[in-house]
Amino acid sequence: MTQTGTNNTTAAKPKQLGGLLLAQGLITEQQIEEALTWQREHGNTKLLGEVFIELGYVTADQVTEVLAEAYGVPYAKVTPKIADPRIVEMLPREFIEKHDVLPLFHVQGKLTVALPEPSNVFLIEEIERLVGCPVQIVASTAADIRATLQNHLPSANVFVIDEIVDDVNPDDFSVVERQVTDLSDIEEVAGQSPVVKLVNHLIYSAVHEGASDIHIEPDEGRLRVRYRVDGRMFEKMRPPAAMQAAIVSRIKIMANCDISERRVPQDGGIHVMLDGRPIDLRVSTMPGKFGEKVVIRVIDNTNICVSLEKIGFNPDMLVRFREALHQPHGIMLVTGPTGSGKSTTLYSMLSEINDEDVNVCTVEDPVEYNLMGVNQFQVNEKAGFTFAGALRALLRQDPDIIMVGEIRDVETAKIATQAALTGHQVLSTLHTNDAPSAVTRLINIGVEPFLIAASLRGILAQRLVRKICSHCKQEVEPTALQRKAAAEALGGDIDVFYAGAGCPKCRNTGYSGRLGVFEFLSMSDQVVGLVTEGAGLQKIRAAAAADGFVHLRRDGMEKVQAGLTTVDEVLYATAG
Repeated sequence: MTQTGTNNTTAAKPKQLGGLLLAQGLITEQQIEEALTWQREHGNTKLLGEVFIELGYVTADQVTEVLAEAYGVPYAKVTPKIADPRIVEMLPREFIEKHDVLPLFHVQGKLTVALPEPSNVFLIEEIERLVGCPVQIVASTAADIRATLQNHLPSANVFVIDEIVDDVNPDDFSVVERQVTDLSDIEEVAGQSPVVKLVNHLIYSAVHEGASDIHIEPDEGRLRVRYRVDGRMFEKMRPPAAMQAAIVSRIKIMANCDISERRVPQDGGIHVMLDGRPIDLRVSTMPGKFGEKVVIRVIDNTNICVSLEKIGFNPDMLVRFREALHQPHGIMLVTGPTGSGKSTTLYSMLSEINDEDVNVCTVEDPVEYNLMGVNQFQVNEKAGFTFAGALRALLRQDPDIIMVGEIRDVETAKIATQAALTGHQVLSTLHTNDAPSAVTRLINIGVEPFLIAASLRGILAQRLVRKICSHCKQEVEPTALQRKAAAEALGGDIDVFYAGAGCPKCRNTGYSGRLGVFEFLSMSDQVVGLVTEGAGLQKIRAAAAADGFVHLRRDGMEKVQAGLTTVDEVLYATAG
């Protein structure tokens, strides 16, 4: 890739690269001018080759291949399979990551290295100095180099899941016919191809089927693998029971857990590259009667940055919610049981209010998703780094917006309240059944009612319901009980009800994906007055209703009326 500049090695390259691509018939003169104009308008922040690629005129492979030919070096399409992990370790990891260099082979005293910029003589000289031998250069795209490095960097704990097919037959993995008991045997079998292939397939298919968790469950004489999709469990396969120890050991090796310890629970993490994007896997093992049960939490960062419009808010509630969210200070709470989507909503809120001119910090247990431009900190109870301690320290970090993963105790609650009263915006969660109950919960924790009234800006309660599959959606006749439940919540009848008939796209469940059901308690003057007085829940609910409060079940039935979900789903999610 090339760019303009004062350095003698790059000053003439824009025309050179353009001419090379033009000579190959890959671009036109007009496209060269358009790329140079684009580069100037954007402050020369991108190399010319990158501009050509971004504008869609050429691919990264085409640019790299043309440059390789111009500088008289070979072009190589590198993959994890052609790189030797032992050779990668010849260069310091920091150097490799900084410069996107990939050591490939060390033959007869010469090191072959892949570079995205074959003309960088200073970098080549530095590599030769570090390895103490001559260097042979091949040109490769930066994307291919990074993907290979993610597979081979020492101690990176990153795995590339590739060449996996969806039609894997569990019978293919029945080669392990004996019960493995010796630790060295377990480690050997865990590295054998059938076990590796099976574990890769489980991860691959879980991500592509939208599973949030993988459960590997041993029982007497059998091994069951189940996925949690859209909040519900279903059986994926039953591998041979004799593979249980090897499968668990393979997962432990990937997660940097101790494979020799099978008597106590363990936790670990795996970073996977799948389809060119990073997937985080959180591993938990638990010793049981018939062996260790493993649960793998699948955390796909591509699914977290959802706009507030797409979460499921109705328009009126979204307007009220945004008004409270954009207040310069105060506490915004998200409540609901485990698995109700609170984290997704919090991250969506952060994405909405995050900006270059504010300092956004989070305290989480654990950090579930990485957010660009947000300072994220993970508590460590064993080391004494608690929510309260982290929050106290964070207030000395000059934050504007603070997200606390959960308010669990009086100390954290009081610090969060004081932060809100001293000009900070605080986002957090509580485990309560509905929005008004959050006020009672804070009082029970030990926060004074007048402090709650002064600091709270809004409380959102939520649940998740499954959406009707769009591929098999059809009109249905509801039961008398379903029609009655909908009418009671809405105050009127629904004309048409829908449900999914079941099809291969939704695994014959009739549902695909989920959306939120919400209720939002905004702190009107009347509600604030009642909270200050320590009034009961019924009075707070009555005051909220007078101010347009929509409870969870009504919001859910409105989504039934819109044909998005079913009565049974809403009743299930809002029970109690």
